[in-house]
Amino acid sequence: MLIGAGMLNAPLPNGLTEQGMIMLTMSVVATILFITEPIPLPGVALLIIIAQVLLMGLDSSDVAKSLWNDSVLFIMGSLMLAVAVVKQKLDKRIAFLIVRMTGTRTSRVCFGISAVSGILASFIGEHTVAAMMLPVGITLITLTSDDPKKVRNLAVVILLSISYGCSVAGIATPSGGARNAIMIGYWKEFFYDPTNPETHKFLIDYVRWMVFMYPMFLIQLPLVTLVLFWTFKPEYRDLSRAVVKLRRQVEAEGSMKTPDWMAVVLFISVLIGWIFYSDQIGMGTVAIMGATAFLIIGLVRWEDINIGVNWGVVLLYAAAISMGLQMKETGAALWVAEAFLGLLVPLGAGEGIGLWGAVSVLTTGVTNMMSNGAAVAVLGPIVLNLATAAGESPVVIGFITAMSSAFAYLTVVGTPACTIVYASGYLKATDFLTVGWKMVIISTLVMLASAAVYWPAIGI
Repeated sequence: MLIGAGMLNAPLPNGLTEQGMIMLTMSVVATILFITEPIPLPGVALLIIIAQVLLMGLDSSDVAKSLWNDSVLFIMGSLMLAVAVVKQKLDKRIAFLIVRMTGTRTSRVCFGISAVSGILASFIGEHTVAAMMLPVGITLITLTSDDPKKVRNLAVVILLSISYGCSVAGIATPSGGARNAIMIGYWKEFFYDPTNPETHKFLIDYVRWMVFMYPMFLIQLPLVTLVLFWTFKPEYRDLSRAVVKLRRQVEAEGSMKTPDWMAVVLFISVLIGWIFYSDQIGMGTVAIMGATAFLIIGLVRWEDINIGVNWGVVLLYAAAISMGLQMKETGAALWVAEAFLGLLVPLGAGEGIGLWGAVSVLTTGVTNMMSNGAAVAVLGPIVLNLATAAGESPVVIGFITAMSSAFAYLTVVGTPACTIVYASGYLKATDFLTVGWKMVIISTLVMLASAAVYWPAIGI
């Protein structure tokens, strides 16, 4: 708050309006509060709303309208769907399905865990998948040995296979993470003009996003297993003993029941809706329809959704998007972009791959200190205006920002998936740093190569 007071009373920089200065101050203070968390993050969201009315003099109805758009509906609907899916308790069946496909060699099982975690996380939120797969990992660990010291490295590899599998997959589809929906919303809000056909390229639908980003997930998937086995050497090369126990438990539960199959069919229907109808009725509408169907059929109770959904996260993203729009409207985002570009030009990073790398480094640093959705919400208006000022494609810079926000490999709090597997008690905070920097380098190289070769080849 002292920093905010100092900024508001400082001389106005050249090119920045008074409203822009207020908005920039709000953004800086909100970022500090996101990182340090002196109050709950939803409380920060409420402060953003209050400040827009009291400090900027905006009408409260206008602020309320800016909180809701299709991206926020999509985030809320996805969280509701996640609760409905987890309610079916399919974790042991998934674990047994994995080892049936991969065999019992540890390396293949870990790759299978990353693949299943990644494929699921590419369509539903990574925190949901991590929560669903954590019992799978712990089942395999505890069935191998009851002594945590004897399976220390095995536990690290299995659990990080879950969290990193989720992380590399979160960018594969728009429904993989809130950050993706936020960036899609920014492209539409900032650059799309219904009367100008040339701006239709800024309407990125579900399938087009997948075409650009799903290959990035598939390329990184085997690299996750390679890096984990290179860094940590599991004590057991084969998990036959654990698999035998797992088979007995699955057989004791019997075959899948009708509600289980209905949940699978409903979820596939939602995916079809996202792929074929999101450009007509919006991704958020499809997500809400899917969650409503789960409620109507009785596969989940409203009480379960009410308890399971983190409504504070919905509020947080709504407030962050509202703040991002005001950053654009007041010119604060453009001012920051031009100032950042002015610093990069003397270093040779003002355009092309140098700028891409600078944006990636900036986003990676921020996303390891706050949630990836909040990172994109805060940085989106800045980097998109930066792209415009530098003459670069806002779509390329937007994809780089969204993808780099998934490089939260270094800290426990960087992504919900890391926090969830850390809660198992098998991991140390230093485990993330030990292997995370290698993942950051590999993922950055994959992304830069794609931006230079693959994305231009398919039409950016």
